[in-house]
Amino acid sequence: MTHPCLRCGACCATFRVAFHWMETDLAGGITPASLTEHLDPHRVNMHGTNAYEPRCKSLVGEVGVAAHCGIYAVRPSPCHELQPAWENGTPSPQCDKARIRHGMVPLTPGDFAVAAADAASL
Repeated sequence: MTHPCLRCGACCATFRVAFHWMETDLAGGITPASLTEHLDPHRVNMHGTNAYEPRCKSLVGEVGVAAHCGIYAVRPSPCHELQPAWENGTPSPQCDKARIRHGMVPLTPGDFAVAAADAASL
């Protein structure tokens, strides 16, 4: 079993990803400014996430089947901060909401126990 996020992607197709423009590479940050849209004088958002049906343009694959962030190493702070439910032993209402919106059941502590056991067997 792979990490649950690598077949999910629901958060990337549910929430607006807004952050301070100083996080972009044009201002010395790491997130490519070319992948953002102007939101207000202080914030930008990831392209595609400020829509009625949000979907980050950096999301690769099909939500719920096989999906991952195409810019994982340079993703902005809101993406770093949103943790999958139970990965660190705590719930995540945002993760649950996103998964339910896309027809998936919320993660359980068992999802990470199975992923950890599979990783240990490699």
